[in-house]
This record gives sequence, structure tokens and C-alpha cells, in this order.
Amino acid sequence: MNNHLARLAVEVNWRHLALGHETFDVPGATFVRNRAFPIIYDANFVFGIAASDAEEIERLLSRAALEYAHASRLTFRVDPFTPPAFEARLLLEGYERGEVLVLLLERDLPDPTRPLDIRPVGNEAGWQAYAALKRLDSLEHSVRTKDDALSQAVADGLISSNRIKCPPVQYLLAYENEEAVGFCSAWEGPQGVGQVEDLFVRPSSRHRGIATALICSAVATARARGAGPMVIVADAADTPKTMYAALGFQPVAVCRQYGRRVKR
Repeated sequence: MNNHLARLAVEVNWRHLALGHETFDVPGATFVRNRAFPIIYDANFVFGIAASDAEEIERLLSRAALEYAHASRLTFRVDPFTPPAFEARLLLEGYERGEVLVLLLERDLPDPTRPLDIRPVGNEAGWQAYAALKRLDSLEHSVRTKDDALSQAVADGLISSNRIKCPPVQYLLAYENEEAVGFCSAWEGPQGVGQVEDLFVRPSSRHRGIATALICSAVATARARGAGPMVIVADAADTPKTMYAALGFQPVAVCRQYGRRVKR
């Protein structure tokens, strides 16, 4: 896989997070901001960082402190193309770090092993079903990571901020006996590279092929809209990455999120 495609996969992931939010360029980076969601990290962050020398880094950090004064945390998204000196400065200043694995699918996916009722979210009832599952997803994540920040308020903020991505993002729900049991999203992306994101199946419905069927449906949805290669992102410390790899997604990059609480 060439370096250009890996760079594009990383860019697609950042651009997906930015959908629906104010996005603007400053010297040395791109800022994503949404004052309506001050506690949502995915709605308030810096990416595309190019600041490399001490003066550029200092100016960028000062500008970020000003532009994100409304937010609960100051968040920087770092990837393999970020200048090392900038990442080193974040570590020096005590920013907390998390890692994600970026994977890319270029081949076709097989048909799901079991038929499943998968529908696009297209009305308020669908969004309410998604919201109920998303709250369960957030609770499970907070227990696994011991992160109390994923409170009910954060879960509700994630639900609202995800809704404003639609369109162009298409959310999909999997049903069993007319009950929603899982979800994911599909986006055709820029430059022909799409993304599957926000995958979750409730615990009582796992290990029955539902997650695989959702991924296959999301890939088909995005490719029907013009996507070719498909990005998916996994928590580097969690197990879904092995399922993605088994489906044919290839690891192309490790990205990091650095954050710390905004000083008042």
C-alpha cells in the first residue's frame, strides 16, 4: 500500500469527525469546533498539524487555548505525518494520550453468513432506537476504560452531534424481531475513500454475525455512493481490530489523541 493512500485514510478519519462542525484553517493546523457541544471531544479538536519549530508550536498552542476556551478539554489529533516536535511538546506538558488503529479495506467483502434486517435510520423512531443503543455503548465504554467522563450528558451530546452529520453520513440499524440490536454508519468520503464508523451491537446479541453484517452493509452503502477503499478505526487496546483484519481491513496507521482539561 502506498504512502499516499495511507495519508488519505488518516485524513478521511479526521474529516469524518469534523462533519457537521465548524472547521477552519489557522497557521499550522486545522481547527474543528462546535460551541453547542463543549464536552464532546469529537466536536472540538485540532488536526492536520504542521507546526514544527518552537515558535510555530507556541503560537499554535496559544491560538488553540483561545479558540477552545468554551470546551471542557483541549484535544489534538496526531498522526504519522505530524511533526515529532509537536507531539513531544504535548507529552512534555502532560497531555493524556490514547491510540487508535486506522485500517483500510480495498477488496470486496463476502456476503454476510446470515440474513439480517438492516435499515437506514430515516425517521424519529429510528433515531430514538439509535439513541437507546448509543447510551448503552457509552456506558459500556466508560466501564471498560474507567472513564467517568462518558456520562449521560456526554452520551446525549454524542447522539446529537452524530445526528448533524446526516447527511452525508448514513446510519444503519440492525433489527431482530423488530427490535434494534446494533448500529453503524457509512460515509462515501472524499476522493473516493469512504468510512465505516460507530459500530455497536448490544451484548446479548453478539457473536451471531450481526457486527459483520452491519460492516458489509455499510461498505455496500458507501460504495454505492462512489467510495472505493473503506476506512475503519479501532481502539488500539480493544478487540474489534482483529475482526476487522479478518474481514480484510489492513492496518495503515496509528493515530493518537492528546487531551487535557481546559484551565479555567
